[in-house]
Amino acid sequence: MLVNTFYERHVEQLLDLAGRATAALSQAGIDYRVVGGLAIYVYVNAVDPMAARLTRDIDLAVNRRDLDGIREAVRPLGLVYRHTAGLDMLVDAREPSARRRIQLHPDNPESVPPLASSSAGEGGFLLAPLVDIVRMKLTGFRLKDQVHVQDLDAAGLITPQIEQQLSPVHRERLRQVRASR
Repeated sequence: MLVNTFYERHVEQLLDLAGRATAALSQAGIDYRVVGGLAIYVYVNAVDPMAARLTRDIDLAVNRRDLDGIREAVRPLGLVYRHTAGLDMLVDAREPSARRRIQLHPDNPESVPPLASSSAGEGGFLLAPLVDIVRMKLTGFRLKDQVHVQDLDAAGLITPQIEQQLSPVHRERLRQVRASR
């Protein structure tokens, strides 16, 4: 059996970082949800591992009031807070690259899912519910968001029940994504 060790190592490193960071937040009593590309990866991987695409970074939905606590909670992991180009992120203090980061998405009802509910993801961290992820991706609607929606849809994860919970604008954007395949 052929194995892509570079890919496998990246998966392992990303899930390890996500697991350590979210464990530190949980231990500090800080609410979060994994959103973005890593959440898409985990959802798709659960039903079709061969279709799961990996991401370079980790996206966390958090409460803005928790930013100071987040800084303190992740400091022992060697992560430091940076606010760069309008983004809140955590980077490795030794290699502060924005390419390998944990991006924080402080609460914004327009684009970030509420933290009220979740499901456990691979690695034990909390994922935003799938319907919230779909809404987030259809709100952003960048090319990578559209690809994420295609991945979820191709894996059969955007069910009629999910569609019923979308706004008319989101349903129209979903139709556009489906038509673009």
